[in-house]
Amino acid sequence: MLKFILIAIAVILVTIGLVKLVDKFIPQKYKPILNIVLWVLIAFLGYQTYMSIYEPIQFNQIKNKRYAAVIENLIDIRDSQLAHKQVTGRFTDSFDNLVKFIDTAQFTITQRRDSTIKDAVLSKQFGVDMFKEIVVIDTLGYVPVKDSLFKTSNRYKTMMNVPGAENEKFKLQAGFIEQNKINIPVFEASVTKNVILADQNRDLLIQENQVVSVDGVNGDKLKVGSMEEVNTNGNWPKTYGSAE
Repeated sequence: MLKFILIAIAVILVTIGLVKLVDKFIPQKYKPILNIVLWVLIAFLGYQTYMSIYEPIQFNQIKNKRYAAVIENLIDIRDSQLAHKQVTGRFTDSFDNLVKFIDTAQFTITQRRDSTIKDAVLSKQFGVDMFKEIVVIDTLGYVPVKDSLFKTSNRYKTMMNVPGAENEKFKLQAGFIEQNKINIPVFEASVTKNVILADQNRDLLIQENQVVSVDGVNGDKLKVGSMEEVNTNGNWPKTYGSAE
């Protein structure tokens, strides 16, 4: 906005100054040529003024479209990782392993029910039948992970590719962090804004990397999960969809 104001002021001042200069000091025979030069200069400054407004608008439109596509993939990656942890007890740092897991793994469908059985120890201790309550988990069947998460879609096979960035893939990490002497599995999938917006205006991209806002993506990358804390959320605002 400051750039626009400065350019607008420059256009006004230069235009007024040149008009007065032409009328007061320039001989009549040179005025047509100078008028052409003047109009060319005004057109150039006008174009600069227009671009100072249009470029940020265009940048934001492209940014929002690409961020939305990237976030869709990050959500698929998170859902796949959570399924992997549910079945195997840990996350993976390999997209090949994650795709293979989705193709072959199954969720176990269980049912919990309360039951009562005879407590042999207490029965022997008191000489009468004593009972205790237990929880019984019955296995009802199995369902393929792929059907549960993606139904008939095969988009999980390309979820590692950054949308709009040729030959670029998300960075995938996985491991454990220790809390209260317990190793807890964590993962993080991420891509930098420089990759997502590589073909955009560099000055605007630098500004975007420095964003600190409740309705923007803070920091220099889009990510889901964390290698520093137990967190499977994304770092985007609700305007792009749920990050949880």
